[in-house]
Amino acid sequence: MKLLLKWLLSAVALLCVAYIYSGVEVHSFTSALIAAAVIGLLNTIVRPVLIVLTLPVTLVTLGLFLFVINALMFWAAGSLLGNGFQVHGFGAALLGSLIYSVLSMLIESAVSSLLLQK
Repeated sequence: MKLLLKWLLSAVALLCVAYIYSGVEVHSFTSALIAAAVIGLLNTIVRPVLIVLTLPVTLVTLGLFLFVINALMFWAAGSLLGNGFQVHGFGAALLGSLIYSVLSMLIESAVSSLLLQK
C-alpha cells in the first residue's frame, strides 16, 4: 500500500515539476505514472553503480556531484520515454531533478507520518 501511494504521489510530483518549470514536459497522468516508475527503477539500479564509479569526484566536490548524477537519472528517464515525458537539456534536468527531489522528500515525510498515525 505504501509503495502504491508513493508511486501515485511521485507521479503527481512530476506533474507539479512540469507545471512549475517549462523545461520539463509531462503530457498526461499516465505518462507521469510511467515516468515515475522509470525514474524509480533508474534510481534503484543505475544510480548506485554511478555513485560508486564517481566516488572520487564526489569526494573532491564534497558531494555536489550527486546533483549531477540525479540530473542524469532524470534526463535518462526523459530520453527513454520520449513523447510522454520530455526533459529539454541537461540544465532542465538539473533544475527539474532538484524540484522533484524536494517534492519527493515532502512525499516521503507525509507518507511516513501518515502511516505512523495508523
